[in-house]
Amino acid sequence: MPSEVIERTIAEARENKRRPGPSTATLEERRASYAPGPRPFAPPADVRVEPTELGGVPASWVDAPGASDEHVLFYVHGGGFMLGSVDSYAELVARLGRAAGARAVFPEYRLVPEHPFPAGLDDVRAAWDALRASGVPASSVVVAGDSAGANLVPALLVALRDDGEDLPAAALLMSPFVDLTCAGASMTEREDRDPLFTLAFQQRIAAGYAGDADLTDPRVSPLFARLDGLPPLLVQVGSEEVLYSDAERLVDAARAAGVKATLDVGEGMLHDYQAIADAPEAVAATDRGGAFLRAALAG
Repeated sequence: MPSEVIERTIAEARENKRRPGPSTATLEERRASYAPGPRPFAPPADVRVEPTELGGVPASWVDAPGASDEHVLFYVHGGGFMLGSVDSYAELVARLGRAAGARAVFPEYRLVPEHPFPAGLDDVRAAWDALRASGVPASSVVVAGDSAGANLVPALLVALRDDGEDLPAAALLMSPFVDLTCAGASMTEREDRDPLFTLAFQQRIAAGYAGDADLTDPRVSPLFARLDGLPPLLVQVGSEEVLYSDAERLVDAARAAGVKATLDVGEGMLHDYQAIADAPEAVAATDRGGAFLRAALAG
């Protein structure tokens, strides 16, 4: 059974979903107030957030005590390609970095609608290249992302493989949106179960990101890319998500391509439940994800 925190969060989300209306907030206001979970959570006082720059991309180091200076978590945020910043993600990234035993670096790629595809992916690649150029071996880096960020992560991995570059040790993908054609069965079959999202909502997100690009372009929808040669993947998804099929099909395709891939289903969970810091399920999920990443770095 979901915890009381999750049950309350789902009930509040369903109520909001039942009475949708046009937002009166400006895009700037939405960005300022955005949180990957239902509400923002501040990072613990012992976490240090230090602005930096990677390949011309604004970024931040998010360091929790005890993290290895030799190991790096490269985190790519979600937010529908439109929202998200280190302010909204520092708690989740710090918690995951602590579990993985790694310093975390958080690139802030360009967002839509101002900068549609391929701007976000170009920025993630530029940040990755700059991190590597600084002397950090790829084998000392793990990557993670949620939602839209979990689209950009496999797109980055495929691009690195195609260019003959060294790949990170492993990747954690949380609630990945990897088929922007929105053809997964759960888009309709779980639409009533998902307390947050609808098929129409996901289609708007996809169109806003892709711009003039074909939604079946593997760089836009990494589910359609060749996945052979990628590092081990752990894919986490809530059982109630319209994105469930994206996660399931990605794991199936990766396994078929010879990649070690694991599907971790949060029963009764909603999208990005890992960000709900006061929910025991969220902490358990980042503990599992962190343990997976830590083992890959040790290996």
